[in-house]
Amino acid sequence: MQLKIYKEVGFIGMNEEMSDILIAELSENGYYGFLEEAGFLKAYIESDKFDQSIIDELGIKYGLQVAFLEIPETNWNADWETSFEPVIVNDFVAIRAGFHEPVKNVQYEIVITPKMSFGTGHHATTYLVLDAMQQFDWKNKKVLDFGTGTGVLAILAEKLGASEILAIDNNQWSIENSIENLVTNNCNNIQIIETEVLPEKGQYDIILANINKQVLIENCEAICEALLPNSILILSGLLAIDETDIVNLYGQYLGKPYLINSKNNWIVIVYSKNC
Repeated sequence: MQLKIYKEVGFIGMNEEMSDILIAELSENGYYGFLEEAGFLKAYIESDKFDQSIIDELGIKYGLQVAFLEIPETNWNADWETSFEPVIVNDFVAIRAGFHEPVKNVQYEIVITPKMSFGTGHHATTYLVLDAMQQFDWKNKKVLDFGTGTGVLAILAEKLGASEILAIDNNQWSIENSIENLVTNNCNNIQIIETEVLPEKGQYDIILANINKQVLIENCEAICEALLPNSILILSGLLAIDETDIVNLYGQYLGKPYLINSKNNWIVIVYSKNC
């Protein structure tokens, strides 16, 4: 199989808040791998999906210098190993790479190969969703993980007792990576599908959607229709400035949120569909 070529776009002159905002905008335009360093952000996209005009607009908008590099789909791990840190949510769950030591004193531990699907800029949203997940009963639940990435949320859902989990993503690389992680974590109840739309007529007890604002807006009606009575919806991949738009939109179908939490300018919004 021919290796894909990726475009690496480097933004110079970043602070943490600007980096979060830029990651959110880039995610809405097809970028799904990020590396953050002091004053610097690297973003990755498949070369055939790269649009120079988008980067030019962002550079002007935020007053940033931009550098470009094309790289093959090989040897990602060395870069990710230098930047990837375990995600630990209190004593509930830890997500670590295979090169980390086991995390002690947690109920659940997930081992993944991080690569490009798990940028350090998304630790806050992953943390928020994991934290929200511990509040609900997953036993024998039917679950949809919309935008699965590395598959960590689906994996945790199975560990928590979900009986049937569908994990979808529109990126072939993420699908391959998530399958690798399912094997590593000995999962048996998760089905992975490459698609960018929700399955027709599928309905779920719990839906996880840690993606980005634009995808959540475009799929709002389909997501809400896929919820069973007495179900839970957990939304993230959202900046704090997105809260009003998302709450107003989803409120038309689900009423007021059950819970909204924040971390480092990112938020998670949880709905409980009681009907």
